[in-house]
Amino acid sequence: MENFVNWLSGVIWSPALIYLCLGVGLFFTIATRGLQIRHMKDIVSLTFKGKKSEAGISSFQALNLALSGRVGTGNIAGVATAIAFGGPGAVFWMWLIAFLGAGSAFIEATLGQVYKSKQGGQFRGGPAYYIEKGLKMKWYAVLFAAVTVVATGALLPGVQANSIAISIDNAFGINTNITGLVLIAVLAIIIFGGVKRIARTAELVVPFMAVGYIVVALIIVFANISKVPEVFQLIFSSAFGADAAFGGILGAAISWGVKRGIYSNEAGQGTAPHAAAAAEVSHPAKQGIVQAFSVYIDTLFVCSATAFMILITGMYNVTPDGQAPIVSNLENVDAGPGYTQNAVESVFPGFGAPFVAIALLFFAFTTIMAYYYMAETNLAYINKNVKRVWTEHLLKLVLLGMVFYGCVKEAGLAWTLGDIGVGAMAWLNIIAILLLTKPALKVLRDYEAQKKDGKDPVFDPVKIGITDADFWEKEYKYVDPDKVEKTG
Repeated sequence: MENFVNWLSGVIWSPALIYLCLGVGLFFTIATRGLQIRHMKDIVSLTFKGKKSEAGISSFQALNLALSGRVGTGNIAGVATAIAFGGPGAVFWMWLIAFLGAGSAFIEATLGQVYKSKQGGQFRGGPAYYIEKGLKMKWYAVLFAAVTVVATGALLPGVQANSIAISIDNAFGINTNITGLVLIAVLAIIIFGGVKRIARTAELVVPFMAVGYIVVALIIVFANISKVPEVFQLIFSSAFGADAAFGGILGAAISWGVKRGIYSNEAGQGTAPHAAAAAEVSHPAKQGIVQAFSVYIDTLFVCSATAFMILITGMYNVTPDGQAPIVSNLENVDAGPGYTQNAVESVFPGFGAPFVAIALLFFAFTTIMAYYYMAETNLAYINKNVKRVWTEHLLKLVLLGMVFYGCVKEAGLAWTLGDIGVGAMAWLNIIAILLLTKPALKVLRDYEAQKKDGKDPVFDPVKIGITDADFWEKEYKYVDPDKVEKTG
C-alpha cells in the first residue's frame, strides 16, 4: 500500500506539474500586467472595508479564512522538509512561486466571486461552481468537487494533525493519542457551529499567531544579524546551482521549493476560492486582490521567517532523495518541526520546543478548520439539488477520524497522502482557470476602468458580457460603498 501511495504521488508531482505551476503563474502575472505589484495600494483598504451580511462574511474574515488554509504546517514543517531535501536554494523557489502564484490566486478568487451562488442562506462558491457555470462542464465540476471532498476531508487533515502531535510530544512529552483526542473534541465544537463560527475563530486566531511567530523570527534574525548577507548568498547561489556543495541538486531545489511552496500558499490549488466566494463585496476583483496579498503573507512573511530561523542558526540537515548527506548539523532529528524548534532553542534555551509546538498548534488547527469548510462547500455543491444531511455528518466524522489517525501515524505517509490531495486539486483547478482566463481579465479591466473614473467599483456581469453569473444578475443590489443587501 505504501509503495502504491509513493508511486501515485510521484506520478501526480511529476516535473509536468512543477513547470505547469510556474508557467501558469508567469502567464497570469503577464496577463494582469503585474497586478500583485500594481494594486498594492488597494490591499489595505479592500481588506478592512468590506462588511459582513447574513449570507456572507467580511473581506477581512475571508482573508483570514483563506489564510487559515494557507498558513499551516507547511509554513514550519514544510519549509524544513524543502530545505532538508532540496537544500537552501529551495527557499528561493518558494519565493518565486509565491510571487507568480499571487497572479493565479487573483484569478481563481475572482472567478469564485463571479460564479458564486446562494445556498441555504449563505454564499457558496469555488472551482466546482465556476467550472460548471463558466466552462459548462458539469462532469468536470463534479470531478473536482469529489476530489476536493476526499483531499480536504480525508487526506490533508492528517498532515496538519501529525505535525501538531509530533511537536507537542517533543516539547511537552504528551502522548500523541491524548493530543489526538483533545484535537478532535475542540475541532468538533467549531465545525458543528457552521461557517460563521469557523470564520470568527479564524478572524481571532490567524492575525495573532502570524504576528507572534514573525516577531520571534525577527528577534532570532537580529541576534544573528551579521549572518544575514551570508544566508541570502547561500539561498541565491544554491537556487541556481552556483554553490559548490549544492550545485548537484538544482533539480531537487526547484522541485521541493515549488512543491512545498504550493503546499503552503495554495495558489492555484483551488482552495482559497471557497473562502473568497463567501465574502460580501461589491465587485469580484476586490476579493481577488485581497486573496493575492494572502499569498505574500503566507510565503514571503511566515515561510521566510521559518527559513531564516533555520538557516541563520544552522539547525538543519540536507539529504537529497537517494543521495548521501550534504549537511549533517542535527543528529536524530527528522526533517520537520524539529529543525525550527532547534533553531529557536539555540537563541532561547528552554523556549524553542514549546513555542514552535504552540505556534504549530495554532497554524495547523486553523488549517484543519479551513479544510472542513472547503470539503463542506464541495459536498454542498454535489448535494445542491437534494438535501442530504447525513452526508454532512459523515464528512464531519471522517475528518475527525483522519485527524486522530494523523496524530498517531508516521509523518512520511501523512505527507505523501497530503501531496496527493494537493497535487490532484492543483491539476484540475489550474487547467480550469487557464480556460477561464478571458472572463477573469474582463472583470479586472472593469474594476480598473471604474477606479480610473473615481468610482467605487460595482459589478454588472451583463454590461461586460459575462453570462451565468446568476447571483450578480438576479440577487445583488448595490446600496452604498460600505454596505450591501440582498434581495430575492
